[in-house]
Amino acid sequence: MGELPGIVITGASGRMGQMLIRSVVASDKARLVGAVVRAGHDWAGRDLGALMGLGHGVVVTDDALEAFAKAQAVIDFTTPEATLEFAELAAQARATHVIGTTGFTDAQLEALKPAAFHAVQVRAGNMSLGVNLLTQLTKKVAQALDEDWDIEVIEAHHNRKVDAPSGTALMLGEAAAEGRGITLADHKESGRDGITGAREKGAIGFSAIRGGDIVGEHDVLFAGMGERIVLRHIATDRGIFARGAVKAALWGQDKDPGQYDMMDVLGL
Repeated sequence: MGELPGIVITGASGRMGQMLIRSVVASDKARLVGAVVRAGHDWAGRDLGALMGLGHGVVVTDDALEAFAKAQAVIDFTTPEATLEFAELAAQARATHVIGTTGFTDAQLEALKPAAFHAVQVRAGNMSLGVNLLTQLTKKVAQALDEDWDIEVIEAHHNRKVDAPSGTALMLGEAAAEGRGITLADHKESGRDGITGAREKGAIGFSAIRGGDIVGEHDVLFAGMGERIVLRHIATDRGIFARGAVKAALWGQDKDPGQYDMMDVLGL
């Protein structure tokens, strides 16, 4: 049997980075071979095991290229700007790049594409099995209901989340739009404030809640005259996202270069 795939975690000092590190260390199907932080971070050059109380000897680095060169996969939940840089480096290393980063602009998403000619990219607004099943259900329900049913995506996250709507909410909105045979960009409605006028027929609305330590809650509301359908997913443990990301990193090992999502990973 060959050596287990080596995984590097970017944004290693962050809450999600540490969760990812623990998931890789706990896995019997992968090895942790690197942990990357931003330049000048006080974790750089220090032993990860000592920093996190793990029995692991990886030295944290701010040199992503050096770390990626030793890896078969990179798991990246950072910022759009950092992810664009990491995508180029992962492509050079021919490492599977699992992207859980959210908040991309359309231009940034376009800029990710060239790296996928050389390496596997798996990008998803949410890595959990439950959310990806919810996405499929959202598409199916939207297909079945006409524009007399208003669609609203309602999401809640902790008070430190910096982007809204969440990547998961946008993923659900895209699924609803696809089900209706329309484009989300032309029908998205969010940020209501003041005298907004009546809701536009056929719009897909977004509402964002931020507070406390909410891990992630997503409702897709289909509201008709006299009845409502609500599809809901509640996350109580960030570990579901980390485990999904590790699954995606392993899945990508024998795939051709290209852009994939969690639907591909889960075979949905």
